[in-house]
Amino acid sequence: MTLPPVLEPGAKAGFVLFGATGDLARRMLWPSLFHLQQDGLLPAGLHYYGVASRDLTNEAFQNMVAESLLARAGGQAEAAVREFVGRIKYHAIDLSRGGFDVLHGQPGLTSDAAFQAYYLSTPPSLYGAACESLQCAHLVHENSRVVLEKPIGHDRASGAAICRSVAEVFEENQVFRVDHYLGKETVQNLLALRFGNALFEPLWNSGSIEHVQLTVAETVGVEGRWSYYDDAGALRDMVQNHMLQMLALLAMDPPSSLDAAAVRNEKIKVLRSLRPITAANAQANTVRGQYGAGIADGKAVPGYLDEEGARTESVTETFVALRADIDSWRWAGVPFYLRTGKRMAARRTEIVIQFKPVPHDLFASPGNGGAGLQANRLVIGMQPTEKITLEVMSKEPGLSGTRLRPVPLDLSLHEVFGVQRPRIAYERLLLDFLRGDPTLFVRVDEVDAAWQYIDGIHEGWRNTGLKPQKYLAGSWGPTAAIALAERHGHSWYE
Repeated sequence: MTLPPVLEPGAKAGFVLFGATGDLARRMLWPSLFHLQQDGLLPAGLHYYGVASRDLTNEAFQNMVAESLLARAGGQAEAAVREFVGRIKYHAIDLSRGGFDVLHGQPGLTSDAAFQAYYLSTPPSLYGAACESLQCAHLVHENSRVVLEKPIGHDRASGAAICRSVAEVFEENQVFRVDHYLGKETVQNLLALRFGNALFEPLWNSGSIEHVQLTVAETVGVEGRWSYYDDAGALRDMVQNHMLQMLALLAMDPPSSLDAAAVRNEKIKVLRSLRPITAANAQANTVRGQYGAGIADGKAVPGYLDEEGARTESVTETFVALRADIDSWRWAGVPFYLRTGKRMAARRTEIVIQFKPVPHDLFASPGNGGAGLQANRLVIGMQPTEKITLEVMSKEPGLSGTRLRPVPLDLSLHEVFGVQRPRIAYERLLLDFLRGDPTLFVRVDEVDAAWQYIDGIHEGWRNTGLKPQKYLAGSWGPTAAIALAERHGHSWYE
């Protein structure tokens, strides 16, 4: 399939990045745009603008962006970096006060431009005000579109309020809610793996799958963002968006096509089929944790309550594990185990599909060495490496009977496809945004359904008084997380 161009030849458009001096912009967004430009995917008719509240000259801003790009690309790319940053024009604007008139009429930001693209890399509390200011400055037209970074709110009510304020300015088809996990190659590859192979989809149901695990483990702590993190916690920060989006892609029924509406229609069915976790089952189906002092990445690290700026009475969770159940014909009785945490034993993001064992073990007789079968397992790794491993049983070579052992069939995406440079997840998302393709972005009803599920868990925790359990930094979380799976006869994949 040939992707549509960002711009037709000779056309002009504008890309405005709000929060242009922030951490996300410097680490991910400007480097992604630079790489896309270097790969010839972004045309000369696309004009770049950076907007932030910092009082910087245009030259100082360009030097700051260049420093970030050179730190990633290396000194040999200096000429290309300087050419790229030379195309960015900076404006110091306080988003809370408006003042967007200075942007109106700039190249690519006129009513006859092919499109105007606005990326709000700002606190969500500013989304409504920023959109209103764009409208007041006559910068919103039928060919305008806007990106919203997560989190969309703090709960269902605040998320709905933010979405309503944005909807007063932009139509739903103009709004692109980003979840950068959807830009990862292995996450996108879930669709290809499932629907492009006759091998898996007939088995992708409760008849063949025993359980599913999703793990997002980080070795880092709060990294100087204690106040922000304490207001969110692991459940809101990771489960509400990244993990529920991966769950939806894993569990969705086959869409009628790869059209954005068809894919997102199937995802919302999954989110709406999640069995609520309430006070009645919160203690049985969830585990909260908070890291204490320990060893991470080979060095001593403080506990969460000992981090700079911490409040010692905080009960915010830095770890959460839960059993999710999807009430549908496809998944009835199949538990989905989700866990995520900071200061874990290893940095790892992976999906584990545990298949059911064969109904009768032909190889367990003493004459065959007493070898027992292990059920097949599909492991989809996203971090630190992108790879797919299918574990199958194979006979050991030799004359001592039919002795079996599990053997991994590995597919490394970088080795097979000769990938020279791992893509930043935002590259795909930015390119799709500029092309106007919403498939990998989150629809408003998905935001609402995810928050409804998460709010139920929080309410269950409040009503039962469930507090976080301590776990050592550098471990795999509280021991209760092990019991969460083992009480159903399952074990976490390490």
